Amino acid sequence: MAVKALAPVLILLGTSLTPEVSPVKTTRPTSDSNLYKRDKRNEIVSALADAAAPELQGAASEMPPAVRQDNATTPIASTGPRRAREASDRSLLRVVSHELRTPLNSILGFSEILATELYGPLGAEQYRQYAEIIHSSGEKLLKLVNQVVEIARLQTGDVEFDIQLEPLAPIFETLADGLHARLAAQQLRFQVTACGDLEARFDSRSLRCVLSNLLQNAVAFSPDGGAITVSASAADGILEIIVANDGDGVDPADLPRLLRPFEQGENALIRHAEGAGLGLAICDLTCQAMGAQLKLVSARGEGFSAHILLPTG
Repeated sequence: MAVKALAPVLILLGTSLTPEVSPVKTTRPTSDSNLYKRDKRNEIVSALADAAAPELQGAASEMPPAVRQDNATTPIASTGPRRAREASDRSLLRVVSHELRTPLNSILGFSEILATELYGPLGAEQYRQYAEIIHSSGEKLLKLVNQVVEIARLQTGDVEFDIQLEPLAPIFETLADGLHARLAAQQLRFQVTACGDLEARFDSRSLRCVLSNLLQNAVAFSPDGGAITVSASAADGILEIIVANDGDGVDPADLPRLLRPFEQGENALIRHAEGAGLGLAICDLTCQAMGAQLKLVSARGEGFSAHILLPTG
């Protein structure tokens, strides 16, 4: 199961997950590139679904007794086609998530042991370098798997939120956690404007994730020596958080596409960084699920900013 589910993802993403040791020539359409990408994504979904099908057949037997009893007393047919489909989607999501993450954890763990030569020298230096490449590639693939699973959970409504009136200050105090090394490497100036006693209604964990994704995006597309700013203000029952950078910016016509899963506009924001185009889509879906809104503002040569609009009451 694990090999079948993992194989199509590795085949499609192999060229982006490994360094360019030697060029590999592939035949791809020179036109209709968007259609080609869409077809490849459909192939992945079909392959994962086919691989997961045998596991889904036995899913009911692995459920806790209480859950099995609930299912037995509530026929699937009575819930309607839509709810039945949603239940099937959630089951598929759980199976695929487990079957992809489990072998990846082993790959990451053992490749790290080899790369650090924990149990002694490997011999030739190339072996250690290869282990580092395997570990780096595994991390990229795990990030992609996590993003795809998160997109699916958000789209199926399989995410629970604890939305309450919360102060913004504790969120702002930890914004730079985990970014110090990248900020220093690019000599970026990072400024957070004090938010005082501002409050809004949001799920604390989810807002932290959204801001973390937006900040990683800002770092990735900021020029060396550039600046990233985070500010907040409230007016007319709305609290607005702005994450801005002074990068090249993008064409305003491309902004709506950047909020769609896997959609990548033809602009500098996309071409200069790795990724599958899921980060902003996850932020947008998370904001919608919290009753908030995400707006993107940019123009070529004028930087890029993301605006989170949260209700204050």
